[in-house]
Amino acid sequence: MVPQAAGSATDNVARTLAPELSKQLGQNVVVDNRPGGALTIGIDVVAKSTPDGYTIGQGPVGALAITRHMVAKLPYDIERDLQPVALVTTGYMLLAVSPKTPFHSVKELIDYAKTNPGKLSNASSSNGSPGHVSGELFKYMTGTEIVHVPYNGGAPAIADLIAGHVHVMFESLNSIAPYAQSGRVRALAVSGARRSPAFPDLPTIAEAGVPGYEAPTWSGVIGAVGIPRPIVLRLNAAINKAIAAPTYRARFGKLGDEPAGGTPEEFGDLIRRESAKWAEVVKRSGATID
Repeated sequence: MVPQAAGSATDNVARTLAPELSKQLGQNVVVDNRPGGALTIGIDVVAKSTPDGYTIGQGPVGALAITRHMVAKLPYDIERDLQPVALVTTGYMLLAVSPKTPFHSVKELIDYAKTNPGKLSNASSSNGSPGHVSGELFKYMTGTEIVHVPYNGGAPAIADLIAGHVHVMFESLNSIAPYAQSGRVRALAVSGARRSPAFPDLPTIAEAGVPGYEAPTWSGVIGAVGIPRPIVLRLNAAINKAIAAPTYRARFGKLGDEPAGGTPEEFGDLIRRESAKWAEVVKRSGATID
């Protein structure tokens, strides 16, 4: 189960993982997209599924550490109803602008936004997505007013960025990198604490004029609470082997993401740490969803 549309960063992770995971498990792994509800619809399907290991979800940082602080009433409790299985990938957001804008640096973008409040629009793949809150953090830290425009998936948002219907986008490298590499969108900076191996000449947002800015991404596999421990461990082992496969590493290395892995407990610890961090960001920015 993928809580975002086909072509989104989360979908890219799931569709790259699925064939490798299928080899490890010896059975088909089918990707089912259930976008909408600020990432809650697909996650709710996982939370309410039979806990036998046959229904698992691709859980991005937005769904597991961010949306919970933005949506007033989630239909599930992340700690009570979901079982972390394995962290699959870590990566970066890319700050990109439409090629139809005049901006060639983060400083130029900030200067314009400060003198023209509300004139720029920031596209994201959905409400509660990493792109949404990364933009909110950027606005908070730069004292700018940029209008958030949520889409139903990363692909239509990127298309409108290319066309100039929106001006700015924070999007995971694994979905927007090909457009940046081809020049169809203009890359300004990456959101991590260090530069991306896929874009070594691009500065971090912190280097480019927003000291302290950091908004990495990650995505992992989850299941319903109650899956028997031996099945959780089998899935975990299969995922760790799948993301070590040369084809998987080549695909994500080109886009700047990095295979992660580890135990279910380590993934659970990451979810809790990141949740606490993004709770503060959401509170300061006031980015909530009814």
